[in-house]
Amino acid sequence: MKDYKKEFIEFMVDCGVLKFGDFVTKSGRNTPFFINTGFYRTGSQLRRLGRYYAEAIKEQFAEEFDVLFGPAYKGIPISVATSIALSEMYDDEVRYCSNRKEIKDHGDTGILLGGPINDGDRIIIIEDVTTAGTSIMETMPILKSMGDVDVLGLVVSVDRCERGQGSKSALAEIEETYGLKTTAIVTMEEVIEHLYNKPYKGEIIIDDTIKAAIDKYYEKYGVK
Repeated sequence: MKDYKKEFIEFMVDCGVLKFGDFVTKSGRNTPFFINTGFYRTGSQLRRLGRYYAEAIKEQFAEEFDVLFGPAYKGIPISVATSIALSEMYDDEVRYCSNRKEIKDHGDTGILLGGPINDGDRIIIIEDVTTAGTSIMETMPILKSMGDVDVLGLVVSVDRCERGQGSKSALAEIEETYGLKTTAIVTMEEVIEHLYNKPYKGEIIIDDTIKAAIDKYYEKYGVK
């Protein structure tokens, strides 16, 4: 596992983003682990987050692109932070863009904020986590309604490594349905590998009890 992935896992723990317990995902699944990017709350945290996303993007997407699209609401600060990181780290100038939940009817009207989307733009969608692919189904029609664009891929912080709507993983289903390349900064398998029964700052984050709950979850929702 690359060093930046290990650092990112520990960064999630430090920020309280990666949690273990009893939660419900957007798709309605009861889960023993949860990733809440709303807990990145300071300038330094967002700066680091953007850099991790930038590294993952540069590692997986060789082709150039024009726009980072972050779906509202959590995708908004992620797209801004990552566009800044791409500029600082790689001298790449890309526009950030996000959608509004409610269409603005005065001043700067429309459904988008940030940079515009133009015919011919190459777009990468950037999100926090995808469990069952629900969000991408809402995002793609918005992008396609903006013009003749090429949506190249989707980047998330953590691949939860579970089924989407069918028998394949959510990210695999997205690739197949929309023709996108998908990637994550880390997978849940990598999170478990790095934290299971290994002390971090004097604490075992994933002990045998939590690991058993995760295994049970994957028995139900894991890719067959």
